[in-house]
This record gives sequence, C-alpha cells and structure tokens, in this order.
Amino acid sequence: MVLSATAASLLKGLTLEEKISLLAGASFTGTTGIPEKGVPAIKAVDGPNGVRSAATDEAIRSTCFPAGSSLASIFDPAIAYRAGELLAAECRGKNAQCLLGPTVCIHRHPLGGRNFESFSEDPLLTGKVASQYIRGLQDSGVSATIKHFVANEQETQRTTVDETISERALREIYLKPFEIAIREADPWALMTAYNHVNGEHCDSHNWLLQQVLRGEWGWKGLVMSDWGGTNSVASALNAGLDLEMPGPPRIRKLPAVLEALKKGETSEEVIDERAGKMIEFALKLKEMEAKVDPARLGVSTDSPETRSFVRDAAARGMVLLKNEGGILPLTKDNVRGKKIAVIGYSKDALAHGGGSAAVNAYYKVSPWDGLHTALGDSAEFLFAAGAHRERLLPPINKNGNFGKVIGLDGQVGFTRLLFEDGKDEPINVSHGYTHSAYSPLGSQESLWRSLEIVGDFTPLESGSHYMTCSGIGPSRVYVNDELIFNQDKNSTDPMGTLFLAAPETVFQHYFDASKTYRLRICSDIPRKIGLEILEGRSGVRVGFTLQSVRDADLQGAAVKVAESADLAIIFTGHDPQWETEGRDQDSFNLPRNQNELIAAVAAANKNTIVVNSTGVAVSMPWLDQVPALIQAWFSGQECGNAIADVLTGAVTPEGCLPVTFPKRIEDAPAHGNFPGEYVDGQLKVNYAEGVFVGYRHFDRLDKSCVNFPFGHGLSYTKFEYGVMQVAEKPEQEGFEVTLDVKNVGEVAGGALVQIYAGRTTVSPEHPIKTLVGFKKVRLQAGETKTASISFSKRDFAYFNEETKQWTIDEGDYAVYLGSSAANILQQVNVKLEATTWKP
Repeated sequence: MVLSATAASLLKGLTLEEKISLLAGASFTGTTGIPEKGVPAIKAVDGPNGVRSAATDEAIRSTCFPAGSSLASIFDPAIAYRAGELLAAECRGKNAQCLLGPTVCIHRHPLGGRNFESFSEDPLLTGKVASQYIRGLQDSGVSATIKHFVANEQETQRTTVDETISERALREIYLKPFEIAIREADPWALMTAYNHVNGEHCDSHNWLLQQVLRGEWGWKGLVMSDWGGTNSVASALNAGLDLEMPGPPRIRKLPAVLEALKKGETSEEVIDERAGKMIEFALKLKEMEAKVDPARLGVSTDSPETRSFVRDAAARGMVLLKNEGGILPLTKDNVRGKKIAVIGYSKDALAHGGGSAAVNAYYKVSPWDGLHTALGDSAEFLFAAGAHRERLLPPINKNGNFGKVIGLDGQVGFTRLLFEDGKDEPINVSHGYTHSAYSPLGSQESLWRSLEIVGDFTPLESGSHYMTCSGIGPSRVYVNDELIFNQDKNSTDPMGTLFLAAPETVFQHYFDASKTYRLRICSDIPRKIGLEILEGRSGVRVGFTLQSVRDADLQGAAVKVAESADLAIIFTGHDPQWETEGRDQDSFNLPRNQNELIAAVAAANKNTIVVNSTGVAVSMPWLDQVPALIQAWFSGQECGNAIADVLTGAVTPEGCLPVTFPKRIEDAPAHGNFPGEYVDGQLKVNYAEGVFVGYRHFDRLDKSCVNFPFGHGLSYTKFEYGVMQVAEKPEQEGFEVTLDVKNVGEVAGGALVQIYAGRTTVSPEHPIKTLVGFKKVRLQAGETKTASISFSKRDFAYFNEETKQWTIDEGDYAVYLGSSAANILQQVNVKLEATTWKP
C-alpha cells in the first residue's frame, strides 16, 4: 500500500484502537474522524438523482434530477457530466463531500424494483453515462460512489439472495459498466452489494474485490459497504472492505475486531491498509472542500441554472414511442377552442422512485400545471382522476386529510410515546406528531421496547372506512381500546417496510362522523429480523381512506369526461410506492387498473394520448388503441414542465429507449429465473440467460415479441443518414465510423447514431450484435453534420471461460448502423485476426 506522506504520518501516529475506529461510520451518514490527530470526518449522502442528506430529515430539501433510466435515454454523456457537476453543488449545499451514486447495475428483468435508479440493460451505455457523471462530480471535488458492486439486480431478499452467475456473464455484462467507469473516470469510492455472488457475500468476496477490482483493474479507491451490508469481521477486512456503514459499528465493534486479531483471523497489516484508505479518502475530500468558496457551503442550491438544466434534461430524455397521424405536437393553434380531457395522474408529479433515490424536492411541477402554463387558455381542460394511485393507503395526518386528530395535550396532531424495557411509564413523550406512521430510521438504537402513536380522531364522514397497518416488529391498532388489527410477528419484508413498500392487509372499520375515537397504534421492537441495520429499531404505519373515496367509480367518470372532449391525455405510471428500493414489482401490468382505464378511455375517444411515467418497461395491451405514446420516466422536479414541452413541441423529442420494452413478461430473458427459488431457506437465483440480456436476448426472438426495441425513439422531424464509412485505425487498435446525418424535416432535433458489431455468421454461443458506440447529433432544419464514432477491436471479444482469456476468433465481422437494435440501416464487414489476452 502506497500512501501520501501526510496520510502515512497520520496513520503512524494512531493507536490500534483508533485505527479500528476509522473502519466503521460514526453516524448514519458520517464517517469517524479523529480531529485531535488530524483525521477529518466525511459526510456521505444519498443519492443518484438528488441529495437527501439524513434520510429522515424532512426539513432538508434538494433539487430532484431525472432518474438514471431517464438520463440514459438521452444517450449524451455530456449531459450526464453536467448532472454530476450540479449534483456536486448540491452536496456542497448540504456540507457533504461524498455522493452515494451512480447506480450502474444492469436492468436484468423488467420487474426489478430499483431499475429506474440504474441506467440501462446495456453495459456500454451504462458505463459511458456513468463515467461522465462521475467525472462531473469529481472534477467539482465531490467523491462519487459507484454502486452496487456487483449484480444487485433485484430487491427480493436482496440482503441474503445467492446468485449463480457465470464468469463470462459477469465479465461481459455485470462487471463491464463498473470496469468502463473505473478505467475512464476513476471513482474515488465504491459500494459493495448486499447479495451473494456464487455463494459469497459481495462485501467479503475476495475474487471481486482483490483479484478483479484491486488487481486486474488496478483501482485504488475506498470500498464501503451498503448500509447494513457488512456481514463478517475478518473476511470482509481481508477481502478489502475498508468501511462499514452506517455507524455506529455493528459488525466492526472494537472487541470483535480485537478478537479477530487475537485469533489470527486478520492482521494489523490489514487494519493498517484499511485505515490508510480511510485517512487518504478523508484528507483528499477535505482538501477539495477547502478549495471551494465558503459562500457555496450549506446554502440552497435552488438556482435558475439548475432548474433550467433539470427541465431540459428531463425533456430530452423522454421517448416518443408512437405518433400516428402526427397527432403530436399539441400547439396553441391546433388545440384552440378544443376540449382536452386530462385523465389519470396529471395532478401528481411522478418525479422519482422510492427508497434511497427518493428526493424531498424543492418543488415538483405536475403535468396539469405544466400544460396550463404551456397552452394557457387556448383550450379547455377537463379533469378526471381515472384510477387510484397509491399502493399503500395514505397515513392519517394532522392536516385533516380524513378528519381531525387531537393529541393527548389537546392540540392538533398525534402524541408519540416511547417505552423502555421494564417500565410502564414512557421515557419520552412528544406532541404535535405529524401522522400515523413512524420511520424505523427515526429510532437509532434499542433504547425502548415499544412505541405508541395516540390521538383522538373525528372522521370527516360516516362509513365503513378502509385502514391498513404494517410494522417492522409486532404491531397493533386499537380504536377506543378495541383491538381491530394485530400483526403478532415481525414483518416478513423488513426492507420493504423500511421503504414503505411492504404489502399491507386492508381492513374496514365503521366510524360515525358525529363521534370521536381514541386511536392507539402500538409497535414493539423487532428481534432477529435478518437485517442488521433494522435490529432494535421500531417502525410502524397506519393507512386510512374514506369509504366514499375508495369505492368511487373513477374509471366511469373518466370515460364520461373523455366522451365530451376533442382529445384525451392519460397520465399513467408508478408512484414511489410501486417502483422502489426494497421491493420488486408485483406485476408487469400498470397497477390500480390503469391498463383497463386506458382501454376504456381510448374506446370513448379515438384521439387518446398516453404519457407513462415509470422507470421500467410495462405491459401495453392497449397499444393498438392509442395513436400516441410518450415514455416520460421519472424525470425530476420539472417533470410537468418537461412533459408539456414535449407534448407541445417546445422541445423536439430525442430520447431513445435504454431498455427493451417486451410485449409479454414471459419473453423477458430472465423469466423463470427471477427472483429465484428457495433452497434450504435461502433464496437462490440462477442467471441462466448468461450474456443474453436485453436486446442480446430479443435479437434471437421474433420481432413480434417486442413492443419497442432498445434504441427506439421518434422525433417531430426526420433524418437522413449518408453512407457509413468504416476505417481501421491500427495505431488505436480499433475502427472509426464516419457518416453524414441530415435533418430533412422542418424543426430542429437530435438524431442518435447507433453503432453495433457482431459476427457475420450467427452463433448460438454469442450475441448477434452488441452496441459498440453511439453519438447524439443535434441539427437545425436542413442542416448536415458528420458524425464520427471510434471503437476498439476489443469490443468484438468474448470471455473464454476455459482459457480464462478475452478472445477474438479469426473471421468476418459486421459493423452495423441502426436506428434501434431491431432496425439495421447499413452494414459494413471487416476481417479480424485471432487474438487473446488476459484480463
């Protein structure tokens, strides 16, 4: 280990106990510092599409950027770089030095709960976007934390699942985006995944951390665990896990580490190496921070420049999937005097997914507001909700959403009581509590045996109203001391409960609006729940909705509104409870009967436009019934304005799909091997599809299996492509593709040049083609530009598991120009000699 002179000197001056203290965090977001000896503490913050500081601090607001799949859809690494720069400014505004992102895991299956946070099904696109995102952050002096290393492609049992993955698939698909980003951008930190890979937890995986990451790639940065993802003392230390997070330590408590040293399971040399990494990391980031204008630290980052970037990036990432008859764009002139039915989630800003990528945004613009701003009074807007949105019923809150709540102090709001073991009197009482839910991260240690949330509730109206409840530990709901719900065991899905994504039982209870009821919500501390980070933390939520609200015929009302309008726009998608960290999706179908809503509205109005806000592909059984469709993703706080920009033509759509949209979930490459099967109590999943992920898989199927292929995206203008030239560049050991691109339409727009490569003879062992390069070319109407894309001969290689070498077989290969993975426009053949090399 080679340290700077300063770091080496500081390390030498520490006691063994002090060195060990550096190897685990001090708090939920902070590392341990020893200021009296010159070792600073560092603050790390979520997340990839916006800084959230402490996860439970509702007072912290930040800019919400477009999510990963939205950013990747632009196919423009320069925009990813600018996102990184602005995210660095966000970190400075929160006095943080390290951002926990980007997320570069592959979209293996459409039901992956956290896909939206990652970029793509393709490792090259993922790696190239991640590289520039990282450079933008670190050129501004804030550390990136590339994650989750490796193969965190599902949320189901993600802390314990064991994944069987071939070395070829690992190297060609799952490790590849990490390798590209590490070689091109050198992220200063990396986060290990929770899961096992081939029987070994990632945080103690010697082959991943030592042989590949530190050895073959020569990377020298800091390795930290995912939160609660440290699973051993000596094994993780020896494998190269520098930092256990969060703090205070749970696995790396001083006695445990000293005992491992005493038994010879690890060594002081290993401790020195890990502590040295921590010191070097902290010194580098504090040195970077010292160069920043103090006026930028701890201040709001809600600037016009950032707002403008988020809006522009969000619009550029939206994908126009279908536009029959040129129904779009909707200009003021072509909608003047017309009635527009605005149906679905138009008044909801579906800006982000759930979990650690959720952002408490400075503001969120809804499509309803965005359309009104864009079109003004040129058209009459008619609204209908169409469908309920939430997975979970909303909590009763002190703002009176379903009635009035008075606490034990006689004031508005609930009273929260915390009880300690062996005592009947609460050790803590707080009044004016916001709502009938308590985050498990709100309690830091096992300081009490239970909590109670109490309030006197008077409902807005009489009825047999709907309620739900879920708790990390055993939980109960009482109405006037009558037990109406009892969860007598720990949650079966603690990670889902943590991120408000666990399934909840819906039950009904009659309330009379003329009466007041004492609500008491109780939750005990969970024990042995299989997730270290939540051991000893209480958490519970109670949801509620009025019977009249839940039983309303929203679809029928939407159809009536559509029938009376000249055109209809349906806003569909997932809110953060449906697409979230902590839970894979239940279904390929849009939830809450949204597919049925679209079909019914389209039957009532032939001019129906669908705007879908999800981070993943979804089923579209209604696709032939609607003339226009936009995939809007989770596009950040300016989502409503950006959607309006695309709908009205203020921005010409240029996004292209970074993932394939299959027609049926049964045709997805990982179908039958997601999320796995239980063997002796442990979930195991076989990555049986190997390297045939995404379009690599669908290239082998009939095109009818796909609704929209990887790389597909329409525009309001048209482009012509000149003849592709492919020139060998021996000095670069690669090729250069050049061609002219002309905008032959009437408005400015962006064309995506996609270059694929593969064997001229189809082989069942190898993908037909893979993406080897791309470039976004933006052109005014009538303008022509020459696009140039270079790629390496190594992009033709595969990993041979028998010889443990990268291999190019001698023969003929094809270079393709495509408008998508499924639509090849041109082909040029090249010859390659046999070549092999070690990783």
